[in-house]
Amino acid sequence: MSTSGRYHLNLSLMQPGHFRTAWRLPGHDPRAVLDIEYFARITEHAERAKLHTVFLGDGPGASPAIAGGPEAGIDPTILFANLFARTSRIGAIATSSTTYNEPYNLARRYSALDHVSGGRTAFNAVTTLNPTAAAAFGYDHEIPKSERYERAEEFLEVVTALWGAWDDDAIVADAESGVYADTAKIHPIDFDGAHFRVRGNLSLPESPQGRPLIVQAGGSAGGIRLGARFADLVFTVAQTKERARAFRRELAQAALAIGRVTPPPTSLGVVLLIGSTEEEARRRGEELLDTLGEAATDRLLAQLGIPAGTLGPDDLVTRDLVTPEALGKGSDGFHASTLALLEEQPLTSRQLLLRSAAGNGHRLVLGTPEQIADDLDAWFDADTADGFTVMSADNAVDAPAFLDEVVPILQRRGSFRTEYQGATLRENFGLPFPASPRADAAGEATG
Repeated sequence: MSTSGRYHLNLSLMQPGHFRTAWRLPGHDPRAVLDIEYFARITEHAERAKLHTVFLGDGPGASPAIAGGPEAGIDPTILFANLFARTSRIGAIATSSTTYNEPYNLARRYSALDHVSGGRTAFNAVTTLNPTAAAAFGYDHEIPKSERYERAEEFLEVVTALWGAWDDDAIVADAESGVYADTAKIHPIDFDGAHFRVRGNLSLPESPQGRPLIVQAGGSAGGIRLGARFADLVFTVAQTKERARAFRRELAQAALAIGRVTPPPTSLGVVLLIGSTEEEARRRGEELLDTLGEAATDRLLAQLGIPAGTLGPDDLVTRDLVTPEALGKGSDGFHASTLALLEEQPLTSRQLLLRSAAGNGHRLVLGTPEQIADDLDAWFDADTADGFTVMSADNAVDAPAFLDEVVPILQRRGSFRTEYQGATLRENFGLPFPASPRADAAGEATG
């Protein structure tokens, strides 16, 4: 048994799970998305299992989809401030939009959270494609994808510069002279870009881990470039091993093109549906599919450009049915992942709905705890990722089953650690302390 393990594990807190309609099943609390104690229990449970982080996605703007299940709940930075007070080692990846935030306020908020947590915070930077969010923030239409990624690059330039503005010995605190901080060691930024003009610095020095980790998810060319340049960890989506390996090659090439010799590690999203037997897991899968409603198939097919009503739940979906017009709209990661799956084999609409976890594109693994452990090991051995972000099909069942039954198997095999490796999130991921932006600008950083 290895205390350090071979790969990392993160756990999504998305409620009620990655089948958004799981709240309809008997015994579920449909208001758990607002239950702080629920989130505290699962985070404390994940810490006992020695997981690297808990993770929560987020997005501004409610949509009509809320009629069928919860959307974004409590702002992750607010929620995690509460959860950090109840834990001591586990990290947290909070999601915030670079499209509908300002970099100074966000840098200040995450810096504060990293200080409060003792260096256990990560910022998942996402661009936002959501017409209701655009309307809520006063836009007449959605910002085009190319502009969203241009803005995101500038956003992260500003944020990282603000986080790195203080030298580590800037606080003097000399009571005799009355000098608290040496202002010569605080370097206000002067940024003037196409999207932002920011001058000044934060009032807080660097955090215990230097700065929050930056996490990125995006399968488009813009997303890969953003991850290659800024990310400490990149979320990935893949339905086949070859697609996962191809993404890692693309990311490595993009990193090398900008002079980053070592690409950021990747975390592959996987949705788990666990049963004491495989038969029980399959039965649970059918129950979850039944909660989705008849329109779920049409929504999934629409993402592939297949007109509503064209196919029934038992009709085969083949690669040639996906229209070229659908590609480039919505999530590039979803399209690449789903097309790779369909190229491997045609599936009925219902099978595709299950395999893509109700249409979110992530690979669903169904089986017993032993089968789940075998699958994670096999995918890691196939060089698909540096670790996994686990997403429960139904949090009420699959999160505790993963923590109590799958993780111990992985620990006995030496695949996953049995102890935390450090006090900060950066230490627990084995990542180096960040170089200052000034060193980066001078060509001194090694990446």
